[in-house]
Amino acid sequence: MIYLSSFRFPDWDTEYNFRLNEVKRTCYNTMYPFFVLSRRSLTELNFSEITILCGGNGSGKTTALNVIAEKLGLSRSSLYNRSSFFEDYLGFCSFGAEQAMPGQSAVITSDDVFSYMLDIRAVNDGVDGRRDQLFEEYSRAKYDKFRVTSLEDYERLKNACDARRKTQSAYVKSRLAENVREQSNGESAYFYFTQKITQGALYLLDEPENSLAPDLQLKLRDFLADSARFYGCQFIIATHSPFMLSMRGARIYDLDDDPVSIKKWTDIKNVRMWYEFFKNNKDLF
Repeated sequence: MIYLSSFRFPDWDTEYNFRLNEVKRTCYNTMYPFFVLSRRSLTELNFSEITILCGGNGSGKTTALNVIAEKLGLSRSSLYNRSSFFEDYLGFCSFGAEQAMPGQSAVITSDDVFSYMLDIRAVNDGVDGRRDQLFEEYSRAKYDKFRVTSLEDYERLKNACDARRKTQSAYVKSRLAENVREQSNGESAYFYFTQKITQGALYLLDEPENSLAPDLQLKLRDFLADSARFYGCQFIIATHSPFMLSMRGARIYDLDDDPVSIKKWTDIKNVRMWYEFFKNNKDLF
């Protein structure tokens, strides 16, 4: 499914004329996002169901995603690098859409995933504290000697009987609220994407491979491909990962080229470096 068909950015001349005619003050060290994408003559992107933006650090991948997301008014959770010139820049941008943008469309960044993992850690820390309290309670209840003299002692008696009947782990487990399933950072990150991405929407993903080991990168790649193929999703992805770049049917823009060009994933410089590295060390395998 294609919702966003194209996006147009201002060219270098348009940006230069804006600076010449509109920006009278010279106190600015930067006019970001002006002159980031135009320096490689990137003025238009045409999208397929899966479009990938690749390139080195500073090539403009994240800038392009942020500009597209803001122009379309997509949902987002994390702050991003936004200068006082951002609105001016958006005024020079335009886009083509094949159909109305679904309301759940969103931009998802590595900051979103990191915040999610911190939330899980905070919940688990709270559960761990309660667990320690219950360990102490179990020891007291198991060996407590007392007489029931009033109804106030009834709960204490129940705890003592329960402690003597159960093992420590069973006692604690029966009283502890169900814990968030403990996962590695990578597993939590992968789980976040599978929960956040629903059917029938446009998603902009900024380096989704962060925190993911190769096996989980491959799982995420297949999940995204299936979401586009079977569940009506469209993806625009900024990535360094050769695993993500190998996604079947993806249209790949190389932002390191001048001008920016569409390439096969096997011709991307980053992928070729991995290939040459392993080829040069093949005797060690």
